[in-house]
Amino acid sequence: MQEVLLDYGETKMGVELPDTATVVRYGQTYTDPPEVDAVAATRRALDNPVGSPPLKELAGPGKKVVIGFPDRVKGGVHPTCHRKVALPMIIEDLLAAGTELENITLLCAPGLHRKNTVEEWYWYLGKDIVGQFWPGRLLNHDAELDAVDLGTDEMGNAVQTSRYMVEADLPIMIGHCSGNPYGGYSGGYKMLVTGLSGWRSIASHHTPNTMHRPDWMGSTTTSHMRHQFGSIGRAIEKAIGKRFFEVDAVLGQKAQVLDVQAGTLDEVEKATWPLADRRTNIALDMEEPADVLVIGLPRDFHYGPGMGTNPILMSLAIGGQLSRCWRAFRPGGVVIAAALCDGWFNDLWFPSYEETYETLQGYCTAAEFLTSEDAERITLDTEYRFKYSNAFTYHPFHAMSMISGGSAALLWSSAVYVVGPTAPGYARGMGFVPVSTFEEAMRGAERYVGKNPRILCTPECFSGGVAVHLSCKNGG
Repeated sequence: MQEVLLDYGETKMGVELPDTATVVRYGQTYTDPPEVDAVAATRRALDNPVGSPPLKELAGPGKKVVIGFPDRVKGGVHPTCHRKVALPMIIEDLLAAGTELENITLLCAPGLHRKNTVEEWYWYLGKDIVGQFWPGRLLNHDAELDAVDLGTDEMGNAVQTSRYMVEADLPIMIGHCSGNPYGGYSGGYKMLVTGLSGWRSIASHHTPNTMHRPDWMGSTTTSHMRHQFGSIGRAIEKAIGKRFFEVDAVLGQKAQVLDVQAGTLDEVEKATWPLADRRTNIALDMEEPADVLVIGLPRDFHYGPGMGTNPILMSLAIGGQLSRCWRAFRPGGVVIAAALCDGWFNDLWFPSYEETYETLQGYCTAAEFLTSEDAERITLDTEYRFKYSNAFTYHPFHAMSMISGGSAALLWSSAVYVVGPTAPGYARGMGFVPVSTFEEAMRGAERYVGKNPRILCTPECFSGGVAVHLSCKNGG
């Protein structure tokens, strides 16, 4: 037997797994391609963009420039993180081309996430950038107040984007190409259509119609969701009559830069995805897919404090990790997640979540709730939307999108066991089975997968850094 420590709230939960279990850890199961000099790689990308002239030719006197950049959720805060390196170099090129500093605006792209405070910008952008642009030209995109309706795309998706990008002569974005259950990777068109959109456009893809499809599982760039990202993004560019200039970095486990590419959105995706595939898509030494997936959830990760205790966010973490492991997990298998699940919703950041959870309990399925008048009422609630725009909270539709992804786990597994919840009713409310001990969960799993199941364990999938996507040895 081997003892494994799973993330569990603010501590660890020790569990015993058979020696045959596959335990995935960075540095043991896989490693990253070599890190590059972030400054040199960014300089090379800006001087040699793909599908576009360089910024020095696109910019010029009198041109209004808007630079979109990712929020705090991903990308790192270390001195050579992509945002800290790319922003000053882009600004340098714009100024060299004759663009006036007062015509450059920096626009954080949080989508439906909470807006970033100036203290957070100091944290992950650095004092020089904040000092140059805040308050008047360092802004948060507001999905309520700033989203411009641009009709629908050829797939029927609602198309919205930031009015600042519509009004810009030169729209620029900085993105991170890193593993994501939503369409394979962050960055590229995903950055535009989720970070700088409105909730109605996001509701075109962050819903059961997309996330309950079989092809959402597996976190691939060939999914319906990724096709929606591209379709909406191209419709935005056509409607505003401008191409975005994108500067994306392929990120490693600790958000270190592995490569940088710049240019048009479609060409940057083509240029970054091959290395991202090598870094992200890990074929395990497993001949057959696992019967049981074992994971651990910390209290604070990704979306912020309480993600491992807020039952809706907890469910999304489970569903998202199952999607990442889908090609190494058999349909109808069992998921076992260690989670504190104490019902702390963190109302300061997620004020709509508790009402959303309680209302969900009146419906038989997540899909039934998400298409109900109750879900629309909460999404349109004036107080929740006001807090999103003015009090640094998540938008009320964010909870709906999390339910879509979280409930996907129930569609493709026989059961989801939550081990160690201190308020087990919240786990039941999400359709999961609460148990006190890991041993009890394994006994329950045997009813579905038999004795001596094949076990896959990702103990630090949320605390260990940028996620990877797993498959069996044959890549299936």
